[in-house]
Amino acid sequence: MSKPGLENRGAGPAGLYHEAIVEVARRACGSGRLEAPDASVSVDNPLCGDRVSMDVHVGNGRLRGVAHRVRGCLLCEAAASIIAANAVGETAAELQSVSAALADALVTGFDGRCLPWQDLAVFTPVADYRSRHRCVTLAFEAVVSAMAKAETGNGA
Repeated sequence: MSKPGLENRGAGPAGLYHEAIVEVARRACGSGRLEAPDASVSVDNPLCGDRVSMDVHVGNGRLRGVAHRVRGCLLCEAAASIIAANAVGETAAELQSVSAALADALVTGFDGRCLPWQDLAVFTPVADYRSRHRCVTLAFEAVVSAMAKAETGNGA
């Protein structure tokens, strides 16, 4: 059973926040802060007020740890949780590739598409709501930016 009210958070068309998205968001994999992160980045969506903050640990060009704080809708929460569950071990280029594949699927559709992470298919219904695409991609923007910041030594 989901947290009371969680299924109704954020404005959105009926069916957009289906049970699978609610479940992924509720898991909140990686929610919180990392101790002494190599970099921290916050990204805002001024259209809806969502904000995603990512802390990363990076070693040898690969993500070694990630944590997030989300002030936003279930779509942002679910995307950040999926990143935390799948991104460790990836390079910045690999994360950018995952982000690009997801953004493309949101625009052109998920039908028969092989996505880099199976969990991303949970966002299939979002393709029909262009105004909500950035809610899904915001967390990817944050983690890719945090990786780049860590790799240039600009830190937290």
